[in-house]
Amino acid sequence: MNYVVTVNGEKYEVEVERVGGGSSSLSRRPPERVSRAIQAAPVAQPVTPQPAVPTSAPTASAGSVVSPMPGTVLDVKVKEGDAVSVGQVVVILEAMKMETEIVSEVAGSVAAVRVKKGDAVDTDTVLVEVK
Repeated sequence: MNYVVTVNGEKYEVEVERVGGGSSSLSRRPPERVSRAIQAAPVAQPVTPQPAVPTSAPTASAGSVVSPMPGTVLDVKVKEGDAVSVGQVVVILEAMKMETEIVSEVAGSVAAVRVKKGDAVDTDTVLVEVK
């Protein structure tokens, strides 16, 4: 049986054979090597999602971590006085049924945590202040 399969917007024609079972009147032959069939179509590499990082925060200071989108705070990973490094997850937001890790763009210590678990936030809301 021939089928057309679409992968990442590209169409590929594939042939599917039934292996084993079926009528005894069919001649049986060993299946072809799977690796040959896979080589015909490019294999998409898995995409590792990058944490959402705010690009600009007009109402926040340089050490503020702000929400890049509206959502609900699922978890706050730091508390006042904690040391944070660049790229460290400080808050986890849920937006459109997806969890997004919000990271610090600066190293320092947490001066203030402005949200708590369950809070609804808008875009550019200050979540954590780092000094």
